[in-house]
Amino acid sequence: MNDQTEPKGDVLMRTMAMPADTNANGDIFGGWIMSQMDLGGSLLANEVAFGRVGTVAVSEMNFSRPVKVGDVVCTHGELIKVGHTSITVKVEVWVKPVLTPQAGARYKVAQAQFVYVAIDDNGRPRAVQAPL
Repeated sequence: MNDQTEPKGDVLMRTMAMPADTNANGDIFGGWIMSQMDLGGSLLANEVAFGRVGTVAVSEMNFSRPVKVGDVVCTHGELIKVGHTSITVKVEVWVKPVLTPQAGARYKVAQAQFVYVAIDDNGRPRAVQAPL
């Protein structure tokens, strides 16, 4: 059960769930939700790393409610840890229905922890640079 009433972290991305993103049941495919989470989390990790990052791990992935076509999908992220080469981001997905009777009611549909590694131009791990 989701008793959290507000998203944690900053808004990283917003998009609308489209018919092309559905599974065989007509709901939005979980893989599409996960890809939105990875895109949003990597945006935050890029800012922290001051450059390219690669996704190396996803843990604690949890889908709690289905997403419908037309829902506004909001990806929120919170920086958890910065290591020598790695950046850990907690990502939540909240939905705002706009085409249904519950329009305007936001609720959480997924969460996970993503680990990114800062990479150089050759795709090799590099130290996360502190801001100047």
